[in-house]
Amino acid sequence: MRRTAILSVILLSAATLAIGFSPASAQPRPGLAQDCCGTPAAWTTGNKDALGTSTTPGSKVWYTVANGVLSEVFYPRADVPNTQDTQYVVTDGSTFVDLERDATEHAVTMPDERSLEYTVTNTAKSGKYRITSSYVTDPDRDSLMVRTRFQSLDGGTYKLFLHANPSMAGGGANDDLWWDAGSGALMASGTENLFGQTTTITSAMRVSSGFSAHSNGYAGAGSDCLVDIRADRQLSNSFDGLARPGNGVHCGQIDVGADTEFTVALGYGDSAGTAQAAAGGSLDAGFGAVQGKYRAGWNAHVGSLKPAPASVSGDAELRKAYHVAAMALRAAEDKTHPGASVASLSTPWGEVVNGDTLNDGYHRVWGRDLYHQATGLIAAGDTAQARRMAEFMWRRQWIGTPTPGDGTTYPAGSFPRYSPVSGIEGATPHQLGCCEQLDQNAFAIVLASLTGLTDSGTYDKIKVTAEHIRTTGPATTERWEEQHGLSPSSVAAQIAGLRAAADIARRNGDDASASTWESTANAWRGNLEPQTVTTSGHWPGGRYYERLDRSGNPNDDDQICFQEGCFFERDVVDFGFLELVRLGVLPADDPTVAASVRPTAAAHDGNAPLQVTLPTGEVYFHRYIHDNYGESTVDCQGWPANGQQRFGRLWPVLSGERGEYELANGRPAEVYLRSMARSANAGGFVPEQVWDRADVSCFGLGRPTNSASPLMWAEGQYLRLAQAMSGDAPRVGGR
Repeated sequence: MRRTAILSVILLSAATLAIGFSPASAQPRPGLAQDCCGTPAAWTTGNKDALGTSTTPGSKVWYTVANGVLSEVFYPRADVPNTQDTQYVVTDGSTFVDLERDATEHAVTMPDERSLEYTVTNTAKSGKYRITSSYVTDPDRDSLMVRTRFQSLDGGTYKLFLHANPSMAGGGANDDLWWDAGSGALMASGTENLFGQTTTITSAMRVSSGFSAHSNGYAGAGSDCLVDIRADRQLSNSFDGLARPGNGVHCGQIDVGADTEFTVALGYGDSAGTAQAAAGGSLDAGFGAVQGKYRAGWNAHVGSLKPAPASVSGDAELRKAYHVAAMALRAAEDKTHPGASVASLSTPWGEVVNGDTLNDGYHRVWGRDLYHQATGLIAAGDTAQARRMAEFMWRRQWIGTPTPGDGTTYPAGSFPRYSPVSGIEGATPHQLGCCEQLDQNAFAIVLASLTGLTDSGTYDKIKVTAEHIRTTGPATTERWEEQHGLSPSSVAAQIAGLRAAADIARRNGDDASASTWESTANAWRGNLEPQTVTTSGHWPGGRYYERLDRSGNPNDDDQICFQEGCFFERDVVDFGFLELVRLGVLPADDPTVAASVRPTAAAHDGNAPLQVTLPTGEVYFHRYIHDNYGESTVDCQGWPANGQQRFGRLWPVLSGERGEYELANGRPAEVYLRSMARSANAGGFVPEQVWDRADVSCFGLGRPTNSASPLMWAEGQYLRLAQAMSGDAPRVGGR
């Protein structure tokens, strides 16, 4: 990434971009930056164009890329980010200062679609230069390596700076930064209380050619080297460290010419020595050797899975999405706590989320998401990882005694809303969330059954959980974690869970419990229509499944409330009832399910209909009408900004669910698989949401929003549908 005529490229953080402070001095000032403590930290967009980690368990670094530049880097766990962002800054020394993220057009490619490896090419909008960066983590060390090529495209001379905004141990407000002259490394360190333990994380950033100049400062303050360079097109300060911990940034100048290549190594450890050893060891090994080993590991992993099925193997677009999905699910698994796979290596709308301290974002472990990831892995042939997920749920997340959550107490036999990758041990009530959702309890039982985790010790726990479901259900907080009541999707999961528990009970000689749970499951199945199917609804025909009912009377005038107002329960719909077929509770051709499809698809909340077919043929679905978990149509700000006219957008995972329903009825599902593949971002990842309005140009119709990409639940669904179309996917339940 460098070189054009006097190029100055800097890697920098989102929090520093728009600040316009004057530099601390027009002359170099060695020593410590004094203007503590920096602007509030923030994370970056949840739409990750690239991510990666080695397949080796000993290398505990995960990287992400967003908007063309390095974003969160996780270490030593998949739920602890240590970087806000890192990017280059380029200047000609006299007329301009460019931030790589903002001043370039980004192109993301995969050198090998069977390796989770990315190259990002950023070409200046001015046409002056090009920066090409390839990313891998070192399979043998706790380090990230970035090989960068800087090219001057117009014959100009440029200065290049690498600008980084660390966020050590999960937060950016308490970092110490310094220059280590002995190793030529930009150092950062932070200590936080994480998951019940005092944790110190240190990073060392080095470049193969050496930094020709350096500085440390506070984000957005005069000591921030971006502010410094913007003032007079050169790096005037040279601070060796910070006077006090704060939201620090540091940068190093890298000498570049017309066409220059170099390697950046970012090493991590629990001390300065271990971090320096990681970075230095990777540089000594060389990018080519590290890249070769990284790629070989991923090639071997993909080769160990089932071959891409016929539904995708002959189509480059569908096949790439399949391979990326399989690799993304492997990458989401923590390496210290096997089976703990995060929902996403991102923070939804992170650009408007405070990053001073650890924000869990989606790098947490939901039992529901684990189930959907695991069934995708089973479909793809990775039964070992699916089994590890089941073991994690029952060994690390299962609650045996009442445990405080966030504003709730989880009872014995339950599972938390989510947990850190280490499970419930050491987690704060906030880190376990609120509130209990019985479908997650049930999915843990179903997954135990699917993976053969039916030993007597596990059954002892399953028995407690099944009894808890029987005596507490079926009303619960539904799968979107927002409303409590009788939800067809959640009831379907509980019925499937009780049936699976009955099967496991019989394997363990407990026929009495098996009969009790089957009786309850059958009773709940019989109550589904009278309790959740309205005959007086607003949508075409008036008879269909509701999204949720609190009283068990689907024809009363009870209302359900959202940001935009309150509406009759009978008029609020979603496609969650398809779970009744997907989980084997009802036959595929059930007439009430079939009759509910058309009115649900037609439902409209003033923003868009629940089902949307794009002009290019893709078919997508909203979660439910009146959903507000998304961007504002007024200013495009994400959900955490709490703006006006927020609406949930289209969820590609729901296209996959619909595809499985169509397949079960003997109808083609290719349009739903292709819709999921075409929703993917530049890195091939299926996002949580895509944009739904042609008349509001926040993102582009059908393109990923800033919520979260990849959503691992969606990646698992893609694998399931692809295999199901070829007749090979895990089946749950049955009548």
